[in-house]
Amino acid sequence: MTKRNSGILVLALVLIIGITMIISHRNKPSSSAIKSTENPSLSVSLIQPETTNIPITLTTNGSIAAWQEAIIGAEIGELRLNEVNAQIGEKVKKGQVLASFSTESVLIDIAHSRAALLEAEANQSDAKINAERANKVSISGALSSQQVDQYKTLYKTANAKVELAKAQLNAQLLRLKYTQVLASDDGVISSSNATLGAVATKGQELFRLIRQNRLEWRGEVTAEEITQLKPGIKVTVKVPNVGNVEGSIRFLAPTLNIQNRNGLVYVDLPNATANGLRAGMFGRGEFHIDYSKGLTIPQEAISMRDGFSYVFILTNQTKDRGYVKQVKVQLGRKFDNKLEILSGITTNDYLVASGAAFLTDGDNVRIITQ
Repeated sequence: MTKRNSGILVLALVLIIGITMIISHRNKPSSSAIKSTENPSLSVSLIQPETTNIPITLTTNGSIAAWQEAIIGAEIGELRLNEVNAQIGEKVKKGQVLASFSTESVLIDIAHSRAALLEAEANQSDAKINAERANKVSISGALSSQQVDQYKTLYKTANAKVELAKAQLNAQLLRLKYTQVLASDDGVISSSNATLGAVATKGQELFRLIRQNRLEWRGEVTAEEITQLKPGIKVTVKVPNVGNVEGSIRFLAPTLNIQNRNGLVYVDLPNATANGLRAGMFGRGEFHIDYSKGLTIPQEAISMRDGFSYVFILTNQTKDRGYVKQVKVQLGRKFDNKLEILSGITTNDYLVASGAAFLTDGDNVRIITQ
């Protein structure tokens, strides 16, 4: 084959390949045609953002404590404890006998006081008769006025001794009363120092009592936060592994800690004991201050990617098909299963309700009508 014929053959092959490529390009479907025939990546339902009243809350930490703790001590000393009738954790009623002291020596003192009173009353009776006689005789002049005054003075002295004897007897009877240690209120024994057989001193602490078994939560807030609070505001106290208990602010501390400028908030918890709370437990309090309007969506509509929050907005809807656009949003407050949206969308947008984690920007989706 000559060089001329070879060149013609190569040129013919190039022409054939070029024509084939042109025909192939003309017959190839466009990208929009491919997209129109591709299968949707996901079937989704749609929602629209709602304007909702969102609670304004404030949270802080604190501890459960007794509302009031009564100290019950020995009101009589140098006596031995004969009985201890109450233990830590036991519920007691007001006036219930918690412990008893021995009464032998007190009963002896009472007997002495009674005898002394009888003697004083006898002397009083004798002095009264003598004073009356002296007063009658003084008219006849048999006794001088000085002698009459002496008899009257002896009568007054006898009266004073009777009153003294009565007071001493009452003091001994009071000691006898104090040999029984009584509960000062309904409540629960929180601590006990009463030991059977021990000799107590006057004023010694024997028991501590949580009055009325009533607990409260005490939270610490900053100076700025305490200005937002007032008595009566509802509070939810959340105790780990125990549950939530509802209460309300009883009062606010009148002064702040001079070191950290924080103040205490005292919250009544009427159902604390019934819910298993105990004094000393840690709890986180949430104060329900007020409400304000905000744009909200369900939490399931949010997709977290690279530390940012996104939603998918429906675009180019045709019947039950459409495309989604990924939009970054700024989150605000959270309550129940909803999140506040501060920026990124409006109430007119249609969003993918759930499954956003499985979508990407520009995906074709099928729309499910709920």
